[in-house]
Amino acid sequence: MINFTVGPVQSSEAVRSIGAEHTPYFRTEEFSKIMLENEEIIKSFAGVGESGRVVFITGSGTASMEASVMNIFNEKDKVLVVNGGGFGKRFVEICQIHGIPYDEIIPEEWVGLKSSDLEPFDGKGYTGFIVNIDETSTGVLYDIKLISDFCKKNGLFLMVDSISSFLCDELNMKELGVNLLITGSQKALACPPGISVIILDEVSLKRVEEANVKSLYFNLNNALKDGERGQTPFTPAVTILLQINKRLKEIEAQGGIESEIARIHDLAEDFRNKIKELPFDILSKSLPNAVTALHPTTASAKDIFTILKDEYNIWVCPNGGEMAEKMFRVGHIGFLTKEDNQSLINALNDMKKRGII
Repeated sequence: MINFTVGPVQSSEAVRSIGAEHTPYFRTEEFSKIMLENEEIIKSFAGVGESGRVVFITGSGTASMEASVMNIFNEKDKVLVVNGGGFGKRFVEICQIHGIPYDEIIPEEWVGLKSSDLEPFDGKGYTGFIVNIDETSTGVLYDIKLISDFCKKNGLFLMVDSISSFLCDELNMKELGVNLLITGSQKALACPPGISVIILDEVSLKRVEEANVKSLYFNLNNALKDGERGQTPFTPAVTILLQINKRLKEIEAQGGIESEIARIHDLAEDFRNKIKELPFDILSKSLPNAVTALHPTTASAKDIFTILKDEYNIWVCPNGGEMAEKMFRVGHIGFLTKEDNQSLINALNDMKKRGII
């Protein structure tokens, strides 16, 4: 099986081997040392600075999305949410549930975010900005520099969901004024799903300290306090945290975050060049490195997904709802190679010969 989805993705042999071991007890100095090491490496990769902190939540990316909103914003805030797809919509739903006043920015489909999208909200008293920087559901990367400049000008707290973008696209928190960044274990970290990660700067930490969060599990004050000694308030996904440690060290040994971003970019470009002769349109006008969204011009996207899975043992990422027949996505994260890209291209060419596409 070759996995071209955008999570969970393929893992290295070293990371997989940890998953085959017995899960160790975790209230130990040895585990605390690993957790503190995880925090320091992630802080370095995110560019948050030494004063930043990292919280590891045992839960999906959505768990950290909700925890972040709960701990940072309240009913006195007025936030902007970029809603350009399934994950932007999820932030809207979280704000609704927790009574956070918000307005939506709805970009033009497939285009990304433009300055004209932000202008109507300039100087209007907003306090925060929430964006899923790589809207994975549509394969669109938003312009983080444009967002950063707007937030700095208006004094907005900037919360970035980088679950599918961390380690794929360049983003330095301190340089861009990103106050809080979210990522997850099953994307470019290339570990099993189950851990999501919140990276907080000094502004975030002050807000969390002052927050009145009505939640036991999602109170980040508790997580930060236990994190000082390399522990978590509740039983974490121990094995995945050990795998994250192995993966972070792999990235360091292979040249660090710049090298990893370049590797994924190279894989994405290789695939996009190879697919030019096939009957697909690349939909996004603002492409991320992590994923390519494709519109088949001669066949059903759902049928292509199913046939690749059942007959070629290759997984791509299907879409649901009204886009199920119109779009599928090909991921470029995890332990993929250009040879894997060619295997997918060969399968698609064979489907073309058979008259399927």
